[in-house]
Amino acid sequence: MRVKPYAEPLYAGTGTVGVLLSHGFTGSPASIRPWAAHLAERGFRVAVPRLPGHGTTWTDLDRTGWPDWFAALERDFLRLREECEVVVVGGQSMGGCLALRLAQVYGEDVDGIVLVNPALRSRDPRLPALPVLRHFLASVPAIGGDIHKPGDHEGAYDRTPLTAMHSLTRLWRVVAADLPSVRAPMLVFRSPQDHVVDGSSLRLLRARVGSREIEEHSLPDSYHVATLDYDAPTIFTETAGFVERLCRTLTGRSSSGQPTGRSASGPRGAGPDLAARNDSGR
Repeated sequence: MRVKPYAEPLYAGTGTVGVLLSHGFTGSPASIRPWAAHLAERGFRVAVPRLPGHGTTWTDLDRTGWPDWFAALERDFLRLREECEVVVVGGQSMGGCLALRLAQVYGEDVDGIVLVNPALRSRDPRLPALPVLRHFLASVPAIGGDIHKPGDHEGAYDRTPLTAMHSLTRLWRVVAADLPSVRAPMLVFRSPQDHVVDGSSLRLLRARVGSREIEEHSLPDSYHVATLDYDAPTIFTETAGFVERLCRTLTGRSSSGQPTGRSASGPRGAGPDLAARNDSGR
């Protein structure tokens, strides 16, 4: 399995404030690398893993499922939680869904959540046929590169593997059912012109999530992969400000100072065995 150069994971920064970011389904770290790099430059410790099956070939992805993707994200989260005083999780599209799952499993160990066009469901009429269709059809043409700004690419596959897609729909159901347990402060970015994730995901999030502090920003000049689009600077600066405010609330100091008032004593939430309790298969 040869990983594409643009799909390599990114780990940067050495501070005591950690930010874990996840790319989306069929995508790669390339889609969020500029976002992560900006946060690292602001002094945060940033982790961007490459999710299993991504950044190689779509057939590799079809041999994985959502518990594999979650486990990769979880490993980096636990490392950050062990070594940092404040940890914020976030992601784009499916990455946002996985970030919400981390908040469900680890509760108060997740200090904040940042979502960019999160995928939690779809009204696509073809989805109900997936359980059967995936046994007869391996893949379909992908909807990748939904970027208004010319010249950038997210490193996504040109095919969508249907067995992996079926697993993604199971992740959606697990996360949707437990949204009331998510209580961390949340920053949400949405693109009104999103050709991949329809508006039902955001409506579901608003209706069911347990978080009381939700800050929402519209991205009028961007499509689905907004972190590479015209409004990317808004995502970068607003995320940094959100994390800074969390630091002041939790520690009484900015992220550039020495945080106090909270010890880096490791995870206090549920154990990793809960990661796939509701769905262990693909």
